[in-house]
Amino acid sequence: MRRFVYLLAVLPLIAEAYDTRLAGFVGAELRGFVDDAQFDSQFNGFQPSLIVQPEITLFPENSDDQFNFIPFLRLDSRDSRRTHFDVREAYWLHVSDEWELLAGVNRVFWGVAESNHLVDIINQTDLVEDIDVEDKLGQPMINLSTQRDWGALSLFVMPWFRERTFPGRNGRLRFPLVTDGDPQYQSSDKQRRVDVALRYSHYIGAWDFGVSYFNGTGREPRFLLNSNATRLVPYYDLIKQVGTDIQFTYEGWLWKFEGLWRAEHGDHFLATVGGFEYTLYQLVESTADLGLLLEYSWDGRSSNPAEAPPVIFDDDIFMGTRLTLNDVQDSELLVGIVVDRGTRASQLSVEAERRLDNNWKLELESRWFINSGNSGLVSTFRNDSYVTLRVSRYF
Repeated sequence: MRRFVYLLAVLPLIAEAYDTRLAGFVGAELRGFVDDAQFDSQFNGFQPSLIVQPEITLFPENSDDQFNFIPFLRLDSRDSRRTHFDVREAYWLHVSDEWELLAGVNRVFWGVAESNHLVDIINQTDLVEDIDVEDKLGQPMINLSTQRDWGALSLFVMPWFRERTFPGRNGRLRFPLVTDGDPQYQSSDKQRRVDVALRYSHYIGAWDFGVSYFNGTGREPRFLLNSNATRLVPYYDLIKQVGTDIQFTYEGWLWKFEGLWRAEHGDHFLATVGGFEYTLYQLVESTADLGLLLEYSWDGRSSNPAEAPPVIFDDDIFMGTRLTLNDVQDSELLVGIVVDRGTRASQLSVEAERRLDNNWKLELESRWFINSGNSGLVSTFRNDSYVTLRVSRYF
């Protein structure tokens, strides 16, 4: 907290020396849980919190360089681990005619699927934010990339590993046993192990595709019991992963596929996700567009959390619809449901957002766990259906 306040204090001084672009937001969030908690020590009812995320970009005069800085702070009233500070981005970027060089902390996204970001592996998940794995911690890296007629090629060297965040004993959306804060690593270098990744992407006509390779500490931990079996200890294996993502565009259709091969913990497995999004434009002669989504995920890893990281999308169907009003308020609604083909356990999610004016934005998020009493990993969240309302002031 003290570091965050200091950073906010020095930002105006830094901005005076450069051509500066300042943005970001401050938000108030209220999350309410529908049912009483399943485990001892967890809270019931509402979970208010505050979010601060300024974004500053500096452009030195007569230079091909720029500096980006995005700190993030959440102050949570019910879970001490959810109160946390992170530097999402803090990097120097040099752009020349043929290549770009980035050094610092950054966020990188790979993939095309809506429900399951299978090949996205550069950044660690900030799990105290939400279980949808959309929120990522900043990753220290050196990134050299080039964009040519034959495609885009990027090399990543990552000298420091980020641990996954987990809810505390009082928090919701956690496992039956609290996850310990002292993880174990296969690598003797632990967090100092240098990871490397390479990605090539290109397009040919209506086809967009990417191929990636990662060698280093896996971002997903498996879980071991501590000596007295009272806590879960994250264990991070060294992995090798080859992934691909493909998207085909035809009129209103977007066909999507992601696949990977991964070697870890003395074993290897395949995983895939694929499907489509079909958009009905100018619905019933209005300005609104309606997207229809269907995806299937399959994962071949072990279901034993001591042998492989736990996974939700092992044999699941996702169905959803996206309504975009295309109005001045940028109103959008996304409703989706994930159904496990074996257990029939389901997760229903609703996301809606709308700008109130040029500076204010209203967001609604909700997740419901249905028929999840005996469905493995998802059963640990069966009492954690929630509704979140967030009001943000952008600047």
